[in-house]
Amino acid sequence: LPLMAEGRVLPYLDVPFQHAHPDVLRRMKRPAYGEGGERILERLAAWRAVCPQIVVRSTFIAGFPGETEAEFQTLLDFVREAEIDRAGCFAYSPVDGAVANGLPGMLPAEVRQERRARFMAVAEEVSTRKLQRRIGATMQVLIDHAPALGRKGGTGRSYADAPEIDGVVRLLAPEKASKTLKVGEFTRARIVATEGHDLVGVPI
Repeated sequence: LPLMAEGRVLPYLDVPFQHAHPDVLRRMKRPAYGEGGERILERLAAWRAVCPQIVVRSTFIAGFPGETEAEFQTLLDFVREAEIDRAGCFAYSPVDGAVANGLPGMLPAEVRQERRARFMAVAEEVSTRKLQRRIGATMQVLIDHAPALGRKGGTGRSYADAPEIDGVVRLLAPEKASKTLKVGEFTRARIVATEGHDLVGVPI
């Protein structure tokens, strides 16, 4: 983390928390993090205190065998409070040979999918809120696509965007007509808006 804060290591962590309710985590044979994920929240706060620009990605499972509506609500509350930058979710699906297949309380497929959809709606709210805080900031962007040398814009990624799984930075036409964009190079962009999981910026 200190190296991330100093800019020597990319400040991006992918940590699969899986769930926030201690009873669900125990059924998953994973360590519990306190009631409602308090220890995770404390850890996130400590990470952000050392490196305010850190981006945290995590994945979760909705509809694990025996998960109650109250336990699922604990997960939703945790996602809102933790403000995970990039949160993904899978609806639980039985896997051949998995111990979890024998657990009581297997939920109907429609319930598992419905909970995943609810999770993703909350995750998108959190992501949008965090992205909007970047409006007005200047970010370094790695160019991925720049037709006509980017004179009309292009697309790229900031340090917060893993390829193929996270959002992108949609670049508008550069402020200076003489400025060009080349794939594989970096440019500085002033963030002016958000679009879903993406940022919109103007190369400067």
